[in-house]
Amino acid sequence: MKIICAHQPYFAPYGGFFQKALQCDVMVLMDSVQFPRGTTWLTRNRFKNDQGALCLTLPVWKKGLGLQRIMDVKICHEGSWARKHLLSLKTAYANAPYFKDHEPFLEHVFSDRITKLVDFNEEIIRHIMDALKIPVELVRLSALGIDEREPGLSISVARKLGATHFLAQNSAKKYLDHKGFEDAGINLIFFNPRALVYPQLWGQFIPNLSCLDLILNCGSRAADILARGIKNPMQRRIP
Repeated sequence: MKIICAHQPYFAPYGGFFQKALQCDVMVLMDSVQFPRGTTWLTRNRFKNDQGALCLTLPVWKKGLGLQRIMDVKICHEGSWARKHLLSLKTAYANAPYFKDHEPFLEHVFSDRITKLVDFNEEIIRHIMDALKIPVELVRLSALGIDEREPGLSISVARKLGATHFLAQNSAKKYLDHKGFEDAGINLIFFNPRALVYPQLWGQFIPNLSCLDLILNCGSRAADILARGIKNPMQRRIP
């Protein structure tokens, strides 16, 4: 059995992103699809401070560039946003039990002036996966040589990687080609991410924050909390 999933490379993703990865052998980062217009989780996410939800946004170059692929989007390093974001995270999480374990990484990623959005986001994704001990292989769509759009794109990705199963979230049911997967001999399976509940700083619990909030507050226990949030897991490696 080989389970494949796909997801856009979000900025410091929420727990559901990693619940999906935990159930798969390979996760494909969909970097060669179109960068969305308007608000997107590719450039923003929520953390938590003494005021409640703390929203951080990555500035990117868009004006005059028309439609871009995610892999082509560049971070705008004008101004002092990176220093301010880092200070905001340090202020919010200075008292989190495991903040010191991850502070060097945060200082690195916010000070390294990484050019491409996808590179920045993948660094954070890999750091969180290492902290959660998720053994999934990460592959970029741009590395697979597939020039196609949905509804055939996901099928082509699964076939290229030799998948027996393709895992998607319930919300994607109406967009995927069920008959196409069946004809390709690939089982299409679905799951519904469940909000994680765990100890947080700053009063009333807020669900679906960046998964960094989970690991900064819970450390090595975060992996078990993530796994317990998966209903009817397929993978043998999930406790």
